[in-house]
This record gives sequence, C-alpha cells and structure tokens, in this order.
Amino acid sequence: MCKVVVLFALSVCTAAVASAQVDTSIVPREGRTTWAPGVQSGIPARTTVCATLKASDFGNGRQEASGAIQAAIDSCPLGRTVELSHGTFLMNHHVLLNKGVTLRGAGPGKTTLVKTNGAKQGSYQPEDSSPILIVGPSRWPKLDDTSPINLMADAVQGENFVIVPNPAGFAPGQFVLLDEDDYSAAAWTPLPNRLGVKMNSLIWASDRVVFQRHNPAEPGDDSFPASLSWFSRPGRPLSEIKEIVAVSGNRITFSTPVHATYTTAKAAQLIRYQDAYVRDAGIEDLTVSGGSNHNIVFAVAAYSWVKNVDDTMWLGEAIAVMSAFRIEIRDSFIHDGAWPYPGGGGYGIGLANGASEVLIENNIVIGGNNGVSGAGINKVMVVKSAGAGTVVGYNYMDDGGIGNYADWVEVGINGSHMVGSHHMLFEGNESFNYDSDNTHGNAIAMTVFRNHLVGRRRDFPGQANARTAGLMIGSWWHSFIGNVLGNPGEMTGWIYNDTGIPSFGTPAIYRFGYDPGHWDQAPDPKVLSTALRDGNFDYLTNEVRWDRAARVLPASLYLRSKPAFFGSSPWPWVDPTGGTKLGTLPARQRFDQMSGNGNGNGNGNGNKP
Repeated sequence: MCKVVVLFALSVCTAAVASAQVDTSIVPREGRTTWAPGVQSGIPARTTVCATLKASDFGNGRQEASGAIQAAIDSCPLGRTVELSHGTFLMNHHVLLNKGVTLRGAGPGKTTLVKTNGAKQGSYQPEDSSPILIVGPSRWPKLDDTSPINLMADAVQGENFVIVPNPAGFAPGQFVLLDEDDYSAAAWTPLPNRLGVKMNSLIWASDRVVFQRHNPAEPGDDSFPASLSWFSRPGRPLSEIKEIVAVSGNRITFSTPVHATYTTAKAAQLIRYQDAYVRDAGIEDLTVSGGSNHNIVFAVAAYSWVKNVDDTMWLGEAIAVMSAFRIEIRDSFIHDGAWPYPGGGGYGIGLANGASEVLIENNIVIGGNNGVSGAGINKVMVVKSAGAGTVVGYNYMDDGGIGNYADWVEVGINGSHMVGSHHMLFEGNESFNYDSDNTHGNAIAMTVFRNHLVGRRRDFPGQANARTAGLMIGSWWHSFIGNVLGNPGEMTGWIYNDTGIPSFGTPAIYRFGYDPGHWDQAPDPKVLSTALRDGNFDYLTNEVRWDRAARVLPASLYLRSKPAFFGSSPWPWVDPTGGTKLGTLPARQRFDQMSGNGNGNGNGNGNKP
C-alpha cells in the first residue's frame, strides 16, 4: 500500500518498489551491485497527530518558532506527527528531528519555515551559519574513535558480512562505517602526456582512488593532509555505511551486501558512531528558505525522508546527507540557491561521509534566474566520499552554472566532487549532462542508465565545455547504457567523440578522460579502457551504438514495475532502441506546468518556457 500525496497539484505514490531480484547483469562486474535504496516499505502514512502548531501564535513569522517546534518534537511519541499550520514560522535557530516522528506542513507554499539571519541572495557571508532542520541526534554527530576494528579477511563485493577478530561492542541494530586506507596504499603515478610531450608530472593514486595531489605541486591541489579528513576518516575516502543485523562468533552480518571490496592489504576497518542513529523521521509538505549551512541536513540518520518539500534560498546544500543510510528524497522542488558559484555554497543535493543507499527520486532540481540576479545553483548535486548503493532516479535536474560565467556548462547529474565515491545508479533522469569531475579526486564504478542527457541547459545559451556525457581523469569503470543523448535538430557543430586533446569550445557527445585544469593533456587511458557505452542513441549520428553485442535493455536496474508517479504515461520513458525515443518524465512535466510552458513533453528543448 502506498500513500498519495500532492506536489504542486500532481498526485504521486511515495512507495519505491525496489528489490534485489532485479536483473542487473547488463552492468559490467566492476560497477554492478544491488540497488535497493531508501525507505524499504515505503514512506509511512502517519495519521496520528501529537501536536499542532499555528503560525498565527508566533505572529506569522514575526516571532521565533523554533523552540516551540523543538518542544513539540521532543514530547511527541514515536510514529506520530507534529503538524504545522498554514503560514510562516520564523526559524533563526535550528531544530533537531531527533526521533522517529514526522514534521508535516499544510503544503509547499502554504507552510514556510524561514531563517532570516542566514542565507541572503548574492551573499556568501551569513549573520548566522546554521541549517533550518537537522534529522539526527545532534548538530555535529561523531564517530567513536575508540571503536575501529581491523577486518580479518577482505569484505568482498556482493557479500553481506565481514569477519573481525573480536566483535565486542558491535550489535544488531547498529549502523557502522566500513572503509579502507587508500592514501597509504597510493604511489606517485605518471600523468598522460601534454600536447604530445612526455610529462614528468605525477599524481598520488592507488588502484582505485586518485587524490588531487601532484608532484610537482599544482595550484589546484587540495591541502594535504587536511583534505584527507574533509569528508572521511583520514585517507579513507572509499567507504559505506552498513546496518548490522546479526553478530555470531567472528562474523558481523549486514542488512545489505557490501558494494565494493575492502581489503586487509589496505587496513580495512569497521567503526561505530558515538550516538545511536535516528530512524524513521520525516519532513513533509512545506517550504524551507534561508538556511546558511544547508537548509535540511540528515546526519547519523537512517530510513528517514524528505517528501513534497519546496527548498529554496540556502548556502551550502539545499539537502545535505552525511553519515546516513537509506535516506529518501522525493517529490520535491529544489531551486534558486543564494550563491551560484564554486566553493561549496551553491549545491542542490549533497551526499558525504559515507552516506549510502540513498534514494533521490522524482524531484526537480533547477538553478533559475539565468545567473543574473545572484541566485541559482552552481552544481545540481555533489557526492563527497559517499554514495554506495544510491539511486538517482527520474529527476529533472537543470541549469547548473556559475553566476559570473554563464557560458560555462557545469557538471550535471553526477556521483563526484570529492575522492572516493562509488557504485551509484543514475536511471531515468533528464539533465544537461552526466559528468564525473576530478576537482577533489576521482569517483568510480557508476552506472548511467536510460537517461536523457540533453547537452545544453534550459535557460543558458552558452556552450563552453558542452557535452552530453563526460568523464574527467580518474573516472574509472563507468557504464553508459541505454541513454538518449542530445536533442533532434540541435546538434549542428557537435562532434561525436572527443578523446584526443580536448577543446572545451567544441561540443561533444562524449568527452572522456579529460582534465579541465589542463586542456593540453591527453585523455586518461584508464578512463577510456574501463568505460562502457552500450545501446545509447544520439541525435548527432541518429544511431544506436554498442561496445558489446546488442542485447535487450531491461526496463530498470532497481524497479520491478512501473512507478505509480508515472500515471498513464509510458515507462520506461527513455527508449533508445524503440521507435519513440522519449516519452514524458513526470518531474519535467511538473516543471513545465509550473513555469507556463505546459507542453509536458519531457524532452527538454534548451529554451525558456
């Protein structure tokens, strides 16, 4: 049974139908895993209200309401709902959703939580740096540094257990971090030639992890050793969160399979958190605005969600998911941040610190304002040493950009922006591109399946570094399967394959192995040798091309059946081998209806409505 909710006059079903029984054999072994993310039984339809707060009791935004909301949450029994009325609630102090209850408004645009001493459009300097809502036990939850334990044997990809010398202190119901030390296992590795000249420059890399550290040092390098612990334990960015379901002898068993192999040769470890995870907490049916260290944060939380939320005007990330497990972000509208520039202040959705098995589904994430007024989004999403088992499915993500360089085509949907992210699935989305950046190191083993990658942004005419599919240096074991690339009638001047010395002035269907810090550098040969392109149709050549023998494309790599939010629209909506390549993406259709375009074709023509 699924619950029907309303997002901007569209009924959708909140239950994600996921199963380990879905056939993923079309994905090469290195990138294949079990994708069954989010709240497994569907977001609960909680009908019992423990407290109702009225905006009029707080001057409809003139008096601070965060203390009263916090008190209502603290006294609410598990499994019930704190209800907020129509109107505006002033939230200049953050609220902790620190137990399994739901915070529900009257609807986006009807109930608004606003922070007035936080993010301001066009400014990077807030009066107070704090989120609006935090789902978790505390503002800054921490790992238990006394608890790490070395594995006795490798944690093998696809198995659901580890072997440890002594499991004392580990128990069913705990959430733990599994990681390994790739920094100590790395070595100085030669870079590709530049303009045909043999290079003496080296980069610090292991067999799977490439750190942004050069020899000789370069201006774009991260700060070492400080950067080693930005979003992970020092030097351990390859990681994932696991849920313990059993402890027997030396064996600790998890609720889900391990997504990558963690080796004893790299000192693989398991470590607990100081605080117990908050479970089953939800945020629904409201607007948030003005957060200045993110708007909404999930930190040390599990099986928790954001649903039907209008999220706008923030610094940091609209929704930040850190050290969390099976979070669900769905049916929401994320738009118009305060600071659309590089540097961490203008991201849409962000995963970090090992966050795993997150479901990001049926959302709109869009910059807006054409980069002119100081509002927008720099990157529609980022993933920082996290992402294992995550699915980004059926979202419309557009208009990522740089406020003072509107021509630059930013990275679109992606699983990158800090070293160590791995094993994510991107299915059924529409975005201006997929790319995997090397800004703070590499990301590996991503699968890009049945997306429409348009190659240009809706509201920005510029095409500097335009591409439908890109992979920067270190982006290894990426699979592009069953996608539709480009738009009909819009590919004049494009080339198919830019794998020589790249040029950001020439739009390309594929730009693989490049380094945007060194346009004269030859492509990373490991990117080229490990990338797979199967069953993709592009509007430049009007062909479906296969690296392997042609085969039947499965409908989905994580859903057993058509999701209810598609209604009567055909699914899969992206069909590169069929006669009709593109159908209707509900998230894009919603946005077109809101913005007045109203054609609902889901095809993204790169023009304003």
